[in-house]
Amino acid sequence: MSSSYVLRGRTALVTGATSGIGRAIARNLAGQGAAVVLHGRDQGRGEALVKELAAEGAKARFIAADLSDAEDTLRLAAEAGAVDVLVNNAGLYELASTPATDAASFDRHIAVNTRAPFLLVGALAPAMAERGHGSIVLVGSSSTRMPAPIGAAYGASKAGAEILTRYWATEFGPSGVRVNAVSPGPVHTEGTRAMLGEHIAVLDSVNARGRAGDPAEIAEIVSFLAGPASSYVNGAVLFADGGERGALPT
Repeated sequence: MSSSYVLRGRTALVTGATSGIGRAIARNLAGQGAAVVLHGRDQGRGEALVKELAAEGAKARFIAADLSDAEDTLRLAAEAGAVDVLVNNAGLYELASTPATDAASFDRHIAVNTRAPFLLVGALAPAMAERGHGSIVLVGSSSTRMPAPIGAAYGASKAGAEILTRYWATEFGPSGVRVNAVSPGPVHTEGTRAMLGEHIAVLDSVNARGRAGDPAEIAEIVSFLAGPASSYVNGAVLFADGGERGALPT
């Protein structure tokens, strides 16, 4: 845990908090002193993380919800209660070509990656605005600016959430609520390992940094955007992708 409790007295809701980047974000925010509301689908993993954080002196509780369901998403917001920090991290990705993506798959991407953040912000940001402070952070994706031959539905859903972030910054900024996004490039997580299998090493050759990111590195950026050190940052999309590769000499 960090010795810098800049978020002491604040409550943070992190969606998709039981694994990967979301788990790292939840741990980092807890280390900053925030009471963390953990969201996920797996009750067992959620409760295990609550116990883990409690053993380290942090305050945490878990709420299970299906973000593909609008009513369940609104229930999550209601049960979370008054929050000072909202991290829209949960995401769905089914990387397929456009012909191989049916309407149901497209709708799932939009529901989880675009509609769920929209509903959560709509439910939670007004109370932040009434209190005169708050920070909302979206975990986006480099797919919004680096198209690939597959994954168009995923990229579109993330691009939608990214533009919403800019709208929300304009809508809620005058009331003291900042809204920003971090756009990660390749990151080593359970999800990427499951997706790439034996080809996981390819992640370490796609950027100028020469390696994929670690979830903890993305979590540090989210905590910066959530905390007072970024008080003049609003409507920004911070790229955390290791840098684009330069052209090879010819």
